[in-house]
Amino acid sequence: MASRGATRLLRGRSPRRAARPARPERRVDRSAARVIHELAHERTTLHGHFSRDLAPVATIEPGDSVVFSCPNAGWRVAGGEPFEPRDEQLDAGHALIGPIDVRGAERGGTLVVRIDEVRPGTFGETFARDTRIEWTIDADTGSATDDRGATVQIAPFLGVIGMPPDEDGVHSTGPPRRFGGNIDCKELVAGTTLYLPISLDGARVSAGDGHAAQGDGELSGTAIECFVERAQLTLDVADLELRTPVARIAEAWVAFGFDEDLDLAAEQAIGTMLDLMERELGIDRPYAIALGSIAVDLRVTQIVNGVKGVHAVLRDDAIRMA
Repeated sequence: MASRGATRLLRGRSPRRAARPARPERRVDRSAARVIHELAHERTTLHGHFSRDLAPVATIEPGDSVVFSCPNAGWRVAGGEPFEPRDEQLDAGHALIGPIDVRGAERGGTLVVRIDEVRPGTFGETFARDTRIEWTIDADTGSATDDRGATVQIAPFLGVIGMPPDEDGVHSTGPPRRFGGNIDCKELVAGTTLYLPISLDGARVSAGDGHAAQGDGELSGTAIECFVERAQLTLDVADLELRTPVARIAEAWVAFGFDEDLDLAAEQAIGTMLDLMERELGIDRPYAIALGSIAVDLRVTQIVNGVKGVHAVLRDDAIRMA
């Protein structure tokens, strides 16, 4: 279930695996009374497309956690070596772990994804036109240095968290969709929570595309694309209705919009944020629009995934109601 605060606010080719997925390792975190499922990055747990026909590699209870490692978007692992074997057609997209089913997840409900940890490996790369930059990442110091001597701070996150459309066929991992996918939002770091409309029963959620650092917009088309040494997600379900994804970040709410037209993506993000403001603040639509014009920030999530992204941000301290 969602937290009290969230509940208050939110009111072609048939893909088949070559081998049966190995049973994920399970251990019980007794302090939190939940099961932690551990998935290694291997042929039976990785895929490079979305499809409702992919069998889940694990089925978990609401409130359970999944721990995994994952190659970067280009299927490179620690040290930059390519992951093999790889299907040229079915693995053309991002390397993703999953899919994972959550018992009780129903189409039309909301999947709650708490991002507990994202730790990058030491290897990263960025592309810009004909230029490739290689990075050495130091997760302990929170920095990355490239092969030309530039150093930046890192804020690791997963670019892709999402579910397949409830449609036949193989679907690209490239665009973001209403049910998640390649959102590429730099705000979704450890400690944040993502709320996704569920596209089909069970959820069939997948995740990957480690980014050690990225700016709003992702202007070259890539971030510091990194191997994920360890990520932990806690998955839950909530009986909530959302137009588009929503996130809870540090002291703020975020509402997303996706469309090939940036203006329409902004309209979606605004619409979802206004819904939240009406429910949380108990105000009507015109007043929410007026306050939103003063208190809500619109940011460009990314402009490079075919389907563009905009996110609306409302800080907790932006509005105080009498």
